[in-house]
Amino acid sequence: MRLSRGSLFPVGGGAWSRGGRRMSPPCHTSALLLVFVALAVAGAEQSEERSCDVVGDESTESQMERALLKKLEPLSHMRFNVTVEKGKTEKYIYHFRVCREVNSTSHDFGGLVQTDRQSGKTTVIGRINETQVFNGSDWIMLIYKGGDSYGRHCSGEKRRAVIMISCKRGVTASSFSIISEEREKEQECFYLFEMDSSVACPAENSHLSVGSILLITFVSLIAVYIIGGFLYQRLVVGAKGMEQIPHFAFWQDLGNLVADGCDFVCRSKPRNAPAAYRGVGDDQLGEESEERDDHLLPM
Repeated sequence: MRLSRGSLFPVGGGAWSRGGRRMSPPCHTSALLLVFVALAVAGAEQSEERSCDVVGDESTESQMERALLKKLEPLSHMRFNVTVEKGKTEKYIYHFRVCREVNSTSHDFGGLVQTDRQSGKTTVIGRINETQVFNGSDWIMLIYKGGDSYGRHCSGEKRRAVIMISCKRGVTASSFSIISEEREKEQECFYLFEMDSSVACPAENSHLSVGSILLITFVSLIAVYIIGGFLYQRLVVGAKGMEQIPHFAFWQDLGNLVADGCDFVCRSKPRNAPAAYRGVGDDQLGEESEERDDHLLPM
């Protein structure tokens, strides 16, 4: 093994020298792997979108709020836009996402953002890290707080977006629009939006009533009786025609009895009423003549 003058370790294929301090290939490869892993983890953290964070500590979130946020998850991958014109000079576009950032690269938690078409200026109306959510029988109210501060309005407080999601079955999401902007008050100003979605609809009650269960059971038993009896009469007994109907004689007699009962109850005239017609009686024919056609007989 060759040693260089003044060196601490052998020089060659991958040793450390006093002047260059070169790293051996295995160490160099390990360092590169660590760098790649760190970059991959950082990229994954950046690509993972943030979601709604209810106002207050996590321990204070109610089960209802968690359930409502989970109910809104099908809308999280959708984007909604609406354009509003105020006069001839003001034109704004409102961008909205459900529990997601409108622009994930800006990392501003903006869930509802206003863009001025003239100047290109963006204003965050509400942020998803300050969310409130509650519901009624057929609606869900989603509130984003902590938006950019007002200038001369509303005592300079932070903007707030209120989104009313109404029930509309068969529609994932539609009709996103702005209703009004309340900014003439001293406090509690807000932007009001609305949209339709089936996620706000209550669960349909699919339970059958007792009457429905009894009816289904009765119809099923009748079907089994008719089909089973028909097969038995045809395949085992060897019946043909109407005789294949199970208990044909019984049902035939029952039908006759029902017909007699209906005739007895439902006919409109009394039982002792005379008939509508009269036959020719013997009294009308008179006595039979004793004259016979004896003279026509041969003698």
